[in-house]
Amino acid sequence: MTDDAEFDFDSGLLEEELRQAAAVLDPMPPALLQIAVDAYALHDLDARVAELTFDSLADAVPVRGATGVPRMLTFTAGEVTLDVEVTEEGLMGQVLPPGPARIEVLGGPQAAVPLTADDLGRFTAAPPSGPFALRLRTDDDVVVTEWLRA
Repeated sequence: MTDDAEFDFDSGLLEEELRQAAAVLDPMPPALLQIAVDAYALHDLDARVAELTFDSLADAVPVRGATGVPRMLTFTAGEVTLDVEVTEEGLMGQVLPPGPARIEVLGGPQAAVPLTADDLGRFTAAPPSGPFALRLRTDDDVVVTEWLRA
């Protein structure tokens, strides 16, 4: 029989020593840390998630011979609709019902790009370089879209 006292150790101390060893032997790349921080920043308890209700890549009928066709996206969250056109030149969108809004284009390790929609709810942005999401803030609401590839 073995004595349980032989195996008595402080698991918290062991965990801390393993964390320190991992930090020295396999440090987290700064870009990955920034992605994690940005992903956490996306977490907004008051935000509603806008459902993708139309994507021209999946829902539209393709036109034979058409090239360079913009991708059309529609997101819906309750009474708020966000229509977005994605092209090589950038993003163009409109918030419905129309009105001023603050919009952020979220994109991986890059800082969120802040935009302001005009009184008709229209906005434009540079083309995203990879996966992106949009965060919309009005006086009454915060809406976040799912992440998509341009």
